[in-house]
Amino acid sequence: MNHPQSFCTSSPIRTGLLLLACLVPAAASTEQTPEPSRDLTPYVAEYKVKISVLGGRLHTSFRATEYGYTAESVIEATGMSRLIAGGEIRETSWFSADDGGIRPRQYRSIDMITKDHDNVSLDFDWDASRVTGLIDGEDFETTIEGDVQDRVSLQYRLMHDLKNGGAQDTYTLQDAEELKLLEITQLGSKKVKVPYGEFEVIGIQHRRQGSSRVTTLWCAADLDYLPVMIEQHRKGKLRMRALLAEYRPLSETAAR
Repeated sequence: MNHPQSFCTSSPIRTGLLLLACLVPAAASTEQTPEPSRDLTPYVAEYKVKISVLGGRLHTSFRATEYGYTAESVIEATGMSRLIAGGEIRETSWFSADDGGIRPRQYRSIDMITKDHDNVSLDFDWDASRVTGLIDGEDFETTIEGDVQDRVSLQYRLMHDLKNGGAQDTYTLQDAEELKLLEITQLGSKKVKVPYGEFEVIGIQHRRQGSSRVTTLWCAADLDYLPVMIEQHRKGKLRMRALLAEYRPLSETAAR
């Protein structure tokens, strides 16, 4: 079973802020003033997942904290698939969000499903422009160059950018020890029906340069551009699909 956030990374989503021209009296300055970024709504959600012949369930949550936000993704097999792939993969990211976009601070991943059983721990020090951590018990360190996301924060960066003006053409992902450049293609809009309901969505497709694996997120503006359907193709063949089954927004008090 693939990592859940490979829904976003094998591509699991812009230059982020819409500049609004402020009209003022003729005697005053006509400078443009940036519109404050619009925050995402904390929530909990569940997806029904089909990966090849395996069935699964993906739980996601996004919560406000004292210092920013935390997001978690947990995937587990369901039904008879549990006989083949027991356990879960849990990924968590802590990040800040401001007018400059989303910046990851910490990322943790524990894989108890795939045969490799990867464990990844990354810490992003933006002041020192360094990423340090442990990958399967081995020390890891690299330099931050430009705007970088982790496997979980990437989705929320995409949602944040879509809500605040539009997606970038590329995003950079720190995927364990690998630095990946993801190319973005926008597919337009359509209506989709998922277990949670029917939505008007826009398609955001991404892939790593040179990769045959393509991930498409169908994002609903009504849910802060949360993907309500996630599809992954490899060499043109559908390998994974996740459909939103449950969604519940959290109040600010409950989210903290």
